[in-house]
Amino acid sequence: MNNGKMLKMPMPSTDSVKVAVRVRPFSQREKNSGSKCVISMHSRTTTIIQDPKNPEHTKTFTFDLAYWSHNGFQKDKDGVFISADPGGKFAGQKEVFHDLGRGILDSAWQGYNTTLLAYGQTGSGKSYSMIGFGANKGIIPNVCEELFQAIENRDKNQEYQVTFSMLEIYNEQVRDLLSRIKKPGGLRVREDQQLGFYVDGLKSVPCENYAQIERLMEQGAKIRTTASTNMNASSSRSHMIITIQFKQVFLDKDLTKLSSINLVDLAGSERQKSSGSEGDRLREGSRVNLSLTNLGNVISAFKLDELVSWERVQKKEEQNDLAKKIRNKAVVNTSTLMRESRGENERLLLRCGNCRVAELPACLLGPPCDQISWANQLEQARREWQQHYVAIAQEQQMMKTFPHLLNVNEDPQLTGVLKHFIQAGSCDAGQAASNAIILQGLGISDKHASFMNSGGKVTVTPYGKCKVIVNGVPITTKTKLRHLDRIILGSNSAYLYIGFPSERGSEDLSRFDYDFFQLERAAAEGVSADKLGAMNSGDGKADPSVLAVFQDYVKLMPLVAEANQMSKELKKGLNMELKVKNLASSDSRGCDLQKEVTVKVTHQRTHQVWIWSKAKFINRKFLMEELYQRFLDGEDSQVAQEDDPFWDPVEVVHLGSAHIWLQSLAYCMKYEEQVEFLNCDGLEEAVLHIHINPCSPTGQARGEEDVVTDPVDLLGKRMDFQIRLVQCLGTKWLKEDAERGVQMGYRIYDLPNTLYTKPVWKIVNPQIDETVQFTTLNASQEFLNYLQTNALIVDLWGLQEGCAELSCSRLDLMVAGEGHILVDTKKISTVMDIGQSNQIPELYLKLLKLEQETELLRNINRILREENVLLKESIERTSSSQQAHQPSSTRKITWMTAQGPAAREINQMCTTQQASYDREFARALKVFYQSMNVARGQFLKLRHYKPPEDDRMLRPFVHQQSQMLKDFGDLLESSLWKLKNDVALIVKQKKECLLHAE
Repeated sequence: MNNGKMLKMPMPSTDSVKVAVRVRPFSQREKNSGSKCVISMHSRTTTIIQDPKNPEHTKTFTFDLAYWSHNGFQKDKDGVFISADPGGKFAGQKEVFHDLGRGILDSAWQGYNTTLLAYGQTGSGKSYSMIGFGANKGIIPNVCEELFQAIENRDKNQEYQVTFSMLEIYNEQVRDLLSRIKKPGGLRVREDQQLGFYVDGLKSVPCENYAQIERLMEQGAKIRTTASTNMNASSSRSHMIITIQFKQVFLDKDLTKLSSINLVDLAGSERQKSSGSEGDRLREGSRVNLSLTNLGNVISAFKLDELVSWERVQKKEEQNDLAKKIRNKAVVNTSTLMRESRGENERLLLRCGNCRVAELPACLLGPPCDQISWANQLEQARREWQQHYVAIAQEQQMMKTFPHLLNVNEDPQLTGVLKHFIQAGSCDAGQAASNAIILQGLGISDKHASFMNSGGKVTVTPYGKCKVIVNGVPITTKTKLRHLDRIILGSNSAYLYIGFPSERGSEDLSRFDYDFFQLERAAAEGVSADKLGAMNSGDGKADPSVLAVFQDYVKLMPLVAEANQMSKELKKGLNMELKVKNLASSDSRGCDLQKEVTVKVTHQRTHQVWIWSKAKFINRKFLMEELYQRFLDGEDSQVAQEDDPFWDPVEVVHLGSAHIWLQSLAYCMKYEEQVEFLNCDGLEEAVLHIHINPCSPTGQARGEEDVVTDPVDLLGKRMDFQIRLVQCLGTKWLKEDAERGVQMGYRIYDLPNTLYTKPVWKIVNPQIDETVQFTTLNASQEFLNYLQTNALIVDLWGLQEGCAELSCSRLDLMVAGEGHILVDTKKISTVMDIGQSNQIPELYLKLLKLEQETELLRNINRILREENVLLKESIERTSSSQQAHQPSSTRKITWMTAQGPAAREINQMCTTQQASYDREFARALKVFYQSMNVARGQFLKLRHYKPPEDDRMLRPFVHQQSQMLKDFGDLLESSLWKLKNDVALIVKQKKECLLHAE
């Protein structure tokens, strides 16, 4: 070897890990949900995050590079996103490539191995940055394109060899994305002393130009799409790795440089966070989690998984800077041609050993791939390219000629990859290989649907009960298709129908994305943001929290459909449906509770019911997919019950809540009513018969003479009252399954624990008949305010055979001397914040106004009573003055005369009439508050009154709603009118009595 001909080899260098962050624009889903950006970037390295709940609280992070791509951009004539302002800070794909991609290329030319990892949550823009979309090419295509441009300008005395491989890791299996042959169990990862870790049998294709790499990436995307459809898993569930082997051969220097460029698009990083959440008994450990869990450990060690939530940001220091302290010792990969040849021969001998040739794997028979001349590899690749180009040309011609279906995937990179052509005549579609259109995916039958192309029109007809949805609406009969119709086959296989060439125009197909399909599907099923209460905020603006719930609902719809199909095929017998928790529920003051999406799970045979949170369902869905994949692969899909994601222990289910307004208790009035239990949909689940009675410390009921006309009269005094739950009527839960049971629970004011009734089983109208007495020893103003503005909420719980019954310990409860439960033991203000009044609907404001007028009437009555006292005192003073001017004997006679039968009768009459007036006023108030309770119930019903799904019923709905509004208004007005008349009559009688007495 002539050392003088060798290039000078660079010394090993030490470098740190480079970390870059990029913030993308809001998606349409995020815009619809009213999302707010809490991230800002004021330099190329600094990122600032605001606390969403307190914008003044911020946290600053420093990266090697920080890219602002959230807003401030426009499209140029080629469709490339560029900064709208020449001096703007918007970072497009070119800027990202310039900073990151060119560094990769420079390292590769020097002979270093390089790796770029894209890490982040699903939908964060990883694939866009790595691969790009349309005219906005990402890092990977730009790296490949510039690599070949540089090769063309290099010294012709050098030889350059570029090979391309593309693989996917899903469920811990490695799949070659350039090979149409699926190997059971996936490819094996092996380790070699010289080669290190490598994928055995991975196809590596020689490439001469960038166009060939483009075709390979399209081919890989097609196989990835087909695989994800078969596996029922989106690309966000898998890692994709593109490896470019770049070999430089210096023919005149007897030297080679070999670089491996690894470009990795990782699976969504939120996976390991959701697993085992919400107290789910099934946690990490399944195969689907291993790579992400291990990767999470690595990322955590590198301190790269930041910016997850404000709470985590608050707890952590500037840990992204710690990543800079990780040092990497890089070495140039060089060798001489002679040494390279000798090394390959030695490795081949080590592999062969003493084995017979017949026992060797096929890949080891003959020389390894590296020993085959580059010219022979290129020649073989050219023959494959020729076949590939013919197939592409044929497909493009068919797209121009025939109507066809384009797949629509959750991952925009995989949308439009699959094309199914509808040629003249009839063609069946389904999983069977005999079909003209072979479809894959959950819920696709062997013979699923028939497409007919005849007479210039295309129709689709489902086979039997096979699921076919057109523009969001399920169909059962032959249906004509129109250009750009949206079709969903099976559980969630979405396709956009492209009509005849004569029907097509210059439409922007990108708007028909995955979210468009799901929103349309939700709308057809009667689910919209308005129906979830997004416009109930009172100011006419959409409630962001409700919009977010709606987006969650839409996102989970296809997942629930897929989970139901897996349950069906695996014979698990479960049916899952989406519910919105607290959809029609309010707190004790009548304000809406925070809504969230849940999944109601019902066992179709045993009728057992579970309620899963969103996070728990997502976790279970991943585990269901793993089990289902084993089923598809022909493996044993039977698991122990405790490991089965379709099984859970039986639990208590919340059925609904009843509101009992406590205003009458503030006036020492008894309350007896039948109140509806409303479920999460605002529908009646059952009816509660309840009594709330003021009583003496010994439990004796108070009479009308104990009624107070002003709650302030109770301030600082002892109050006793009993809550008696009498009966639960018409419980749907019990009608559905006679083996079930119910319990009720409630908590009043500052009671630390919820009190539960005894369980009652197997009775449709269970007699509860439980009474609890409560005592406040010194009624506070806060407690009296609570009684006037709040309701007692009684929750109805459903019991199932085998579940644990609800109970609470009364050891933590304070009790009076008689053993009654004490309330009002601490100062807790429950006065409604005036600042929240703008969130209360107009009708509720009207109700409050009427109550304020009632307070005014109470004040008038208080003034009249004070006037009555003054008049009595005046009469007594006048009588005393007259007696003082008479002799003592005369005074005595006069006094005796004054205290004669007539005077005593007048005095007694005044006292009796005063008590009578108080009773009459108490009765008037009682009638008024009873009507107010009815009005409150009507008001809550009215707020959640939903329009019909059938447009033909819209006119009767509007009429009925108008009538309900009129009845509600009439009830309020008549109640107030009657109260005013009653009070006016009492005041008139009082004045007449006082004048007569005077």
